[in-house]
Amino acid sequence: MEREGNYLKSPDLLPVTHQQRNIGTFGFALIWIGMAIVLAAFAIGGSAIINLPLPMVILATLIGSCLIGVLMTLIGDIGIEHGLSFPVYMRAPFGTFGTHIPSLVRGVTAACWFGLNTYFGALAINGILNLLFNFDNWFICFIVFAALQLFNTSLGIKSIERFADLAAPVIILISCWMYYTLADTAVAHGKNIWTWVEAPTTGFTAFTAFMVVIMANMGFWSTLAADMPSLSRFFKAPKNERNWFKRNKTQLVGSLIVMPITNTFIVTIGAVCYMAVASADPINALQQSASGFILGILLLMIVLAQWSTNTSANVIPAATIFSNIGGPKVPFWVGVVIAGIIGILAQPWSLFDVLVNALLIIGGILTAIVGILFADYYLIRKRRVHVKGLYELEGQFKYWNGFNIAGLIAWVIGGAVANIFSTYSSLVGFFVGALVYYILAKYWWFKKYPQAELVDPSDEKYLGITAGHNLDELFGQQQAPAPTVVPDEDSNVEQPEPVLDIKGAE
Repeated sequence: MEREGNYLKSPDLLPVTHQQRNIGTFGFALIWIGMAIVLAAFAIGGSAIINLPLPMVILATLIGSCLIGVLMTLIGDIGIEHGLSFPVYMRAPFGTFGTHIPSLVRGVTAACWFGLNTYFGALAINGILNLLFNFDNWFICFIVFAALQLFNTSLGIKSIERFADLAAPVIILISCWMYYTLADTAVAHGKNIWTWVEAPTTGFTAFTAFMVVIMANMGFWSTLAADMPSLSRFFKAPKNERNWFKRNKTQLVGSLIVMPITNTFIVTIGAVCYMAVASADPINALQQSASGFILGILLLMIVLAQWSTNTSANVIPAATIFSNIGGPKVPFWVGVVIAGIIGILAQPWSLFDVLVNALLIIGGILTAIVGILFADYYLIRKRRVHVKGLYELEGQFKYWNGFNIAGLIAWVIGGAVANIFSTYSSLVGFFVGALVYYILAKYWWFKKYPQAELVDPSDEKYLGITAGHNLDELFGQQQAPAPTVVPDEDSNVEQPEPVLDIKGAE
């Protein structure tokens, strides 16, 4: 098995077997509700309502959410079919070493989201301290809150995170309360929430504003679109099912129904928030909408929600990526510190105000990766994957010194062109990345480096659960650990801590 010295066979990276899949449709729907309650999404609504009326903001958000949901579901089939996570399958289009480059981008993005969520939590802590002791210094709160989260994650303390998870359903109630309260405030100021626009636009300018909202929502969840296999590999799916829609039912319900509805609701609150208090900052809105004990409880729930989100969705995956790239000399706790430093240096207090523009850039870069994955998995390999080869140091995926140059070139071109046409960044990134990779890989790179599943396109050899395979036969009894997620209603499996970026934009 050559496990000794083979870092490609790290236990958390091995394929998930059929027996380990314990997340069903209902379970994934609950996961999505928790993932999509994101305060940073307020910025999209607040920015959009300046140029578009609320019905158009809602429509654009639904379209963007559904489009990125389609990409999530397409790429998520990699996890369902073969039990593979994102960084492992990335060895196919980028190489056994080249996979670290896009993974690093994902890690830095997660660290930046850690900083932004910490900023919201720090503002809430500052608000609580101001109520109790007239203390007012959000930056000190920011540094202390960041240090507490990083210390908690480094030591693997689970109790605070598990308690913080209880805040998620409360945040839903807070969101509903905020919507109705802020809507009443806007009406009291003489604004009809369904028709008011700060700076109305028409014609092509209005269309551009509409597309920016679509692309911002796609960019918001673009990390998860690429990383979905890391979560979908734990979804229940029937063996020997060749119907793509039946095999991906869990994904379709979660990513194309639950996520668009929840995400649109949060963006709508951000828009109404801007109408009511001239700011999309959720903490500012809370402080202007409530007071006393109620405000303190609401702010505390915000703090717990940010802590919970950051630990599992941002710090752990970012630290794991930095640790994996650094090798044995970079232990996990050092990866945690690196993630924290990047999150602080990103200056999240400035990031919120330019978040929409940042999402257009991020969306183009990351959807180019999604396009490359789509072309490699569906168009070239036709879902057939030499899974064992992905774990071989000297196998077919070593390519040139561990790099697939076709994938790297396609990513650079896709990301660059996407940001030239930033109004359509996510769509351009996906299609350009897919097209360039398909041409380079099929007609150049794979001529130099033959792929077993292309030389012998056997369903029996290279498909996963569609062909009834259970991949533990390739790696003995060693298996990937299951993530900490909401189990399906008929599951009683106790799940350990994740090493997965299951929240994507968070």
